[in-house]
Amino acid sequence: MSKEILLSPDTLYNWDFKVDARGYRPQEVDKLLDMIISDYYAYERIIKEQKSQIENLNSEMLELKHKLRNARANMEIVKNSEREVTNVDLLRRISELEKVIYGKDRDKE
Repeated sequence: MSKEILLSPDTLYNWDFKVDARGYRPQEVDKLLDMIISDYYAYERIIKEQKSQIENLNSEMLELKHKLRNARANMEIVKNSEREVTNVDLLRRISELEKVIYGKDRDKE
């Protein structure tokens, strides 16, 4: 249990008030009620923090799912492009090779 939470269900269940001639001592009842109120404030704060964390994690999860979907799509594009070599790709490669081969020969002359 959290350090902020003062009472557990068992503590509340087993709580004993001392009895006066006129009934329970009001100071004891007030003390218990103050502790209960304090716990409720702590519970409320904890719930708000956890809801905020859940919202942040959900938005992060959606963002990661979107990135994963894009990565998978890009992977498919790359896989498909490796399989299909077009004439343009071949011409580009030949051009690069010619630049390397003939470019060096021209520098020597």
